[in-house]
Amino acid sequence: MTDLFDTYKVIDVDTHLTEPPDTWTRSFPASLHDKVPHIERVDGVDQWMVSGERIGAPGYYSMAGFDGIMPISTPKTFDDIHPAMFDAKARLAFLDEEGVDAQILYPNVGGFGNGYFLRLGDRELVAQCVRAYNDFLTDWCSADPARLIPISAVPFWDLDLAISEIERCLDMGHKAINFCNQPQDYGQPPLASKHWDPIWKTVQDAGVPVSFHVGGGSMGTLFEDTANMGWMTNFAKVSSMIFMDNMRCMADLIFGGMCHRFPELKFVSVESGVGWLPGALETFDWQWNNGGVRDEHPEYELTPSEYFRRQLYGCFWFEQHSALAAIDVLPDNIMFETDYPHPTCMHPGPRTAATRPREYAQELLGGLPEDVIRKVLYETAAKVYGI
Repeated sequence: MTDLFDTYKVIDVDTHLTEPPDTWTRSFPASLHDKVPHIERVDGVDQWMVSGERIGAPGYYSMAGFDGIMPISTPKTFDDIHPAMFDAKARLAFLDEEGVDAQILYPNVGGFGNGYFLRLGDRELVAQCVRAYNDFLTDWCSADPARLIPISAVPFWDLDLAISEIERCLDMGHKAINFCNQPQDYGQPPLASKHWDPIWKTVQDAGVPVSFHVGGGSMGTLFEDTANMGWMTNFAKVSSMIFMDNMRCMADLIFGGMCHRFPELKFVSVESGVGWLPGALETFDWQWNNGGVRDEHPEYELTPSEYFRRQLYGCFWFEQHSALAAIDVLPDNIMFETDYPHPTCMHPGPRTAATRPREYAQELLGGLPEDVIRKVLYETAAKVYGI
């Protein structure tokens, strides 16, 4: 059988960049280094610190290929982390090794929806840190901007600032914005509110998509009392259930009228799997058609599943039968990802059940029609992200 990765182009639409130690300090004077994210070695472990407080360890999300299980056994220092996770040239060499043409890049330290930046406190400093991250990402991807695809961090808590930063990043060549899927967790209006329409208009006018990465909320459930199940079991539960946060996000976009008001705008549900999509869309259509939506909103000209097919997209990295079912129903709306280098990514370590992306794609997609394989591995992503 022909190897799919050798036959077709491949775009990995969800990967993460392990921010190197100088991501923020390089943009600030030494007098402010303690107040912005920086690395300190504490008891032999590299930690991200702000004003003496730990805000996370890079080893937690740099697990691809590592012989350990997060959080009890993770890379302790940057010396233990593969350079492809934080160095652009090494990442490009890794792409060559894996047979991947391009990767979409998401953050870690600032949160998957950018809300963690707010932990810094001072709003002006927060804004400067968001800009510093976007500048760093632009520079990092400049090693090969056709293959390393930057997605802008958005300071969503300030509309004017958000729009200004979006426009600035698009001028620098960013291909999409990464938006918080649960803004209410940070004291902002819910996603369905028209409060966000100025942002959607800005992005639609620019012709780029909006990405909603799972885990964009406060993730407080990770730190609830886990006495009855343990930290790792709770992490596995939360990692499973956050898919439903993006189901709610997709419902907000459709039922809240954003797809109607911004018909040219594309939305991507990132790292949330696709197996749930067929059932969710059948449910949305059933409740829509039987719940009086057309009476209340006669301007809505499509059903939820029709809006989804026109404007929304999902991506997958480990699913088997459920992914094939989703591709069968939504062949133009499903994209391939690996979640590299996160703990449950499709890059195996000695203690994971993962297989290499090449092998996984071959086994899962090899029996599909060629035009569908091209869409899933490359064409849909190239269209959505303008690659």
